Amino acid sequence: MASLAITNAGTVLSGDYMNPVLDGADTVIVDGSVIVAVGSLEDLGTQVDDADVTIDARGTTVAPGLIDSHCHVVLGDYTPRQKTVDFLASYVHGGITSVVSPGEIHAQGRPHDAIGVKALAIAAMSCFRNFHPGGMTVHAGAVVLEPTLTQQDFADLQHAGVKLAKFGFGRYADPADGYDQVRWAQQHGITVMCHSGGASIPGSKPITPDHLLHLAPDVCGHINGGPTSLPAEGVDKIIDDTEMALQLVQAGNLQSSLRILQKAHSDNKFQRIVIGSDTPTGTGVMPLGVIKTIAELSSFSGIDPAMIWAAASGNNARTWGLDSGFVRAGSVADLVILDAPWGSSKQDALGALSIGDIPGVTAVVTAGIVRNLTSRNTPRAARLPSISPEMTHLASDGH
Repeated sequence: MASLAITNAGTVLSGDYMNPVLDGADTVIVDGSVIVAVGSLEDLGTQVDDADVTIDARGTTVAPGLIDSHCHVVLGDYTPRQKTVDFLASYVHGGITSVVSPGEIHAQGRPHDAIGVKALAIAAMSCFRNFHPGGMTVHAGAVVLEPTLTQQDFADLQHAGVKLAKFGFGRYADPADGYDQVRWAQQHGITVMCHSGGASIPGSKPITPDHLLHLAPDVCGHINGGPTSLPAEGVDKIIDDTEMALQLVQAGNLQSSLRILQKAHSDNKFQRIVIGSDTPTGTGVMPLGVIKTIAELSSFSGIDPAMIWAAASGNNARTWGLDSGFVRAGSVADLVILDAPWGSSKQDALGALSIGDIPGVTAVVTAGIVRNLTSRNTPRAARLPSISPEMTHLASDGH
């Protein structure tokens, strides 16, 4: 298996909000698809010399690839909601190396009977196991909870390998009626994300804080609104009285996002903050949806951008039990190299994020393989890495 070394990093982000920047680290070693060492060039020089591919980061930032924890996939790299192809491959150019499905709810003719509901989830999960658009990993097959599903159906889904569920788009007369399906899903090892706030598409219903407290899902999806936000007092009750993950999305309400983020941070509950895009929905296809959210939250909240990056990487990985999201030995080698955009008043990626500038992505690695050199979507970075051997076929025509 091929090995990869990334050297001369000015900053290495860990993906762990508790220690978001790795002191003294400037080198990352990858063997096959897994990170095997992170440290200094002085300590890892022999492994660098033995690597098949070497990227000199030239003083820029190395970070775990972003995980979009709310991306509406269906089947293939196509969104019927926006009638757009290759959108997932384009998201990789925005630093997103994996996505989590909140239910394939935009499938045309989506079924509601138990057999059809299970079949759609299993088909989506199975197809994306074999398909990696742009090199990304798609965690698909989130069963949409319906009143037609029995406890045995969840046993069947667990046996098939389904690990995700979404509540909020089933044919329930009252959202509170989904209590049994949420419990059965959790009992069978399935992580349940629940819609929150106002209705987002025709056929869905508003889900209130009282509904969420009753249903007790694992993840409060787009707690900042999808797109309509919950009342502040209800949000505070969810933060204070539950352990739900608190998902902030680009397609939601920015004012609400900032209030939730700052409260979670001040209450020592930052580990519950997870970030996604909630695209492509009415907001559209947004390759920079996650990194734009990080820039907005960093610049307006005053919280360390390295911590907020961790909310879009390591926090997501912990919440959904994923094997990526961190720069550490044993993690899948999903990595992004980035720098301040050309012309920014700041000198590096974290500085750029702190003032709301979107950094320039200069390389994306997924499963240990270099996928892109420079991004066709972000601004040009001030400093570009070099790679040996050269891979000119990966450079974007835009730079």
